[in-house]
Amino acid sequence: MKTIGIMGGTFDPIHVGHLIAAQAALNTGRLDEVWFIPTYDAPLKEQHSTASASHRLEMVTLAIEDNPQFKVNNIEQLRGGTSYSIDTVTALVEQYPDYAFSYIIGSDRINDLVKWHRIEQLAELVTFIGLERPSDQFQWNVIPDYLRVRISLADMPLIGISSTNIRQKLSRSLSVRYEVPDQVLQYIRRHKLYVAE
Repeated sequence: MKTIGIMGGTFDPIHVGHLIAAQAALNTGRLDEVWFIPTYDAPLKEQHSTASASHRLEMVTLAIEDNPQFKVNNIEQLRGGTSYSIDTVTALVEQYPDYAFSYIIGSDRINDLVKWHRIEQLAELVTFIGLERPSDQFQWNVIPDYLRVRISLADMPLIGISSTNIRQKLSRSLSVRYEVPDQVLQYIRRHKLYVAE
């Protein structure tokens, strides 16, 4: 059975922290592949992304093109609208019944899992790989048993890179070299993304 890690996000833009996180999950979770699934619209985000869905999909494709274990899947963008993990996972399980899926999340989101849409049903379909950073603290006692047994942790180095910070730097014409893959940075420049209006 093929084991697949699901890495969802807006990837606005994708950066090296995302790639390091995916590799950490791949190693610890003994996954065959990690599938990057850019959202069309994320339900828990307070602000909409500043790059279009097609630009974000292309940046992910460019960022992972040299790693055969990393794939991009546009299932959420094809569906459109708000992206709920349960809808995506249900569709993937139906499409790939012989695959086992693990949902990769930042460990800071483990305590929020109980708030996810139809989380009990989701926990029946996938396991969760929490990317544990040195500064993280969990409240395991508040996580229900049905979730706790479905969560494993992967060591994640503390990397102070965020898409928000990258967008802010780019809007001020500051360099983000080494924070995003070179091919992604070239794409951003070519399409004049995240520049101040």
